[in-house]
Amino acid sequence: MWADSREALSDLQLDECERVLDVGCGTGELTRVLREETDGTVVGLDADTDLLAAAGDPTVCGDATRLPFAEDSFDLVVCQALLINLPDPEVAVREFARVATDRVAAIEPNNAAVTVESTVDAEPILARRARRLFLDGVRTDVTLGSDAADVFRDAGLSVVSTTQYDQEQRIEPPYDDAAMQAAQRKATGTGLAHDRETILNGDATPAEYDALRERWRSMGRDVIEQMQAEAYERRETVPFFVTVGEVQ
Repeated sequence: MWADSREALSDLQLDECERVLDVGCGTGELTRVLREETDGTVVGLDADTDLLAAAGDPTVCGDATRLPFAEDSFDLVVCQALLINLPDPEVAVREFARVATDRVAAIEPNNAAVTVESTVDAEPILARRARRLFLDGVRTDVTLGSDAADVFRDAGLSVVSTTQYDQEQRIEPPYDDAAMQAAQRKATGTGLAHDRETILNGDATPAEYDALRERWRSMGRDVIEQMQAEAYERRETVPFFVTVGEVQ
């Protein structure tokens, strides 16, 4: 992500920031981008110390809803794909605003609007079906991205802008190890097995899940067959929304 363009980050005013906090930074994917875009200090924060080990210093272990910093500690507080995983994202955004002097930003997807194109005819249909069943079982708002501005306003922020950024993930010849592993997971149904509990939290019955997994595995075998002929291509587009707010 952000390999093609960083224009959607322009309203973060990174060139003017001396201290930035990346909340829920994980292994530091966004943290590294922020460090490239500013001469200031970028601190990564996450609750998982194992993930923080890959994010690079400086990092802090902490909770997004109870940030271990004093008020006005950072010029900018930002997160990526964090709010969609929180039961009450407004609580976190209020915390962001508490420790920020200037701006708060959230880069969040609308996971219900993800699209898949594939040379295997069954893949877009099954991907859409599996995604719908999975989202039905998730207890947080995984479509939040397009509505993050409402959360910002409810948290007392003045919304500066909301910019859509489409992340594209492509698989095409020559195939790398990640593409081969993804195909293998489809053919064995491993990915759907991992999501089984969440899918069954929604409206799907065990019989519907089993039927989907069988069709999914068949689709995976078709993917592998096309890959062997170097004919398989896939494009997944995930719409992200970069919402920027000013602290009042």
